[in-house]
Parts: sequence; C-alpha cells; structure tokens
Amino acid sequence: MIRVLAIGNSFSDDARTFVHQIAAASGLDIAIGNLYIGGCSLERHWQNAQQDAAAYDYSRTGRPNAPSSIRQALESEKWDYVTLQQASHFSGMPETYQPYLNELSAYIRRYAPQAEQLIHETWAYEIDSTHSAFPDYGRDQRRMYQLLKAAYEKAAKDIGGARIIPSGDAFQLARENPLFDYTHGGKSLNRDGFHASLTLGRYLLGCVWVETLSGISMVGNTFVPVAADHPELTSAPEELTVLQKAAHDAVQARRKG
Repeated sequence: MIRVLAIGNSFSDDARTFVHQIAAASGLDIAIGNLYIGGCSLERHWQNAQQDAAAYDYSRTGRPNAPSSIRQALESEKWDYVTLQQASHFSGMPETYQPYLNELSAYIRRYAPQAEQLIHETWAYEIDSTHSAFPDYGRDQRRMYQLLKAAYEKAAKDIGGARIIPSGDAFQLARENPLFDYTHGGKSLNRDGFHASLTLGRYLLGCVWVETLSGISMVGNTFVPVAADHPELTSAPEELTVLQKAAHDAVQARRKG
C-alpha cells in the first residue's frame, strides 16, 4: 500500500477524490489522507502546526472524517508521502510561501521523517473566473499559470529539491486540446471558475497524482469517473483518453526536467 497525506485545502480535496479508484484500476492500493480547511494558506498551516490546533476536517480513504491537527495526522500512520501546496489565490506569489513552507517542511521531518515531501502544483483559474483573486493575475489564465509554475518550482528547491505533482501543468496541457479549449467552446475543467469540475477535472488530477506516486502510466487506465452527487455527469471515452495523456505528459515532462 502507498500512503499519502495531503496538507491542503479544497484543491487537495479535488485532487484526492478519484485517486484510490484510479490506482485500483492499475492494480495499486493508494490510501490518501487530506487535511482540509477551505482556502488554507501555508501561513495558516504553519500557525496551526505551532498551536497543534485540531482545526482540520481530516478525511482518509476507508475511514470516517474526523477533526485533526497536523501533528495528529502525521503521527497516525507511517506515511510514504506528505504533500504541501499554497492556497490557490497566493499560488503565483512566491513572497507568500516563506518562511512558512520551510517551517512546515522541518515540522514534517520531525513527526514523519520517513515520508518523502512533495509539492502539489495547483492550477490556474478558468478564463472567465469570478474569483476575487483573479484580478491579481490580470484576469489572465496563462499569466497565472506561468507565475504559479515559477513559484512552485522555487518552493520545491527551497525544501531540498522536492518532486512536484504537476496538476497545474496537466490542466494547461489538457486545455490545449479542442475538447477542453473553453475559449473556443470546449468543456471547462472547472466547476465554478477555479475548483476542478466534479468528474473530468478531478479525474485529471487523480491521474496526475497516481502516476506521480507510482510511476505507472495512466494511459489506458480503465476507471470511469462518476461524481457521487451528480451521476448524470458522464464522461466520454475520448475525453478520458485526452486527460490520461495530459496527465502522463505532464508527469513525464517533470521527470525529464
């Protein structure tokens, strides 16, 4: 079993949704825990860690949700990976990452020294997003992506050359395909202009995570996503094929780069 703990927010919640099922379709067992506070920044995570605050809604594959502190979750089992990410609205602002990222990284080494730390690169907002932070990026999806990509690369170097889970890269690659070119009538991979869509967006993220964690290509994976609360949101085979390739290409590019 691969065990991964995400210290995150709603974006890690999106990312984890289909990880277990996608992994199972590739013959893998991945258990994922998520420490959730909506919109939580690295600064707030570090404040919570210092106070050992049970401020999170902690979800873990196969178990009921429960309140938790970061330390409680870190010590609850032997994690193989722990992921860190910035709140999406600060994602392209490297000045918001430190000193909180370095402090959190040291904290994780203290309570989960066996775990590899990974940086989860979040994604740029949709072109017509109404998120209050989008004007900080000139309401420009490409600019937001370029800024967050640079910020996450710096963050990974700051904590010793951590590997990056390239969710943001995969989103942009998928958006280049006509099926997901929202500018020209394709489907959006977002459900509200910033969170991932309930099936396709979350499926893409799951493929990125599973391939990063396992090294196994997601091209040809047989799992078909169905949103628990919206079973009518079906996915066409050609859409899943495009998303599998986007995930694979993003992960491979990070490995080579």
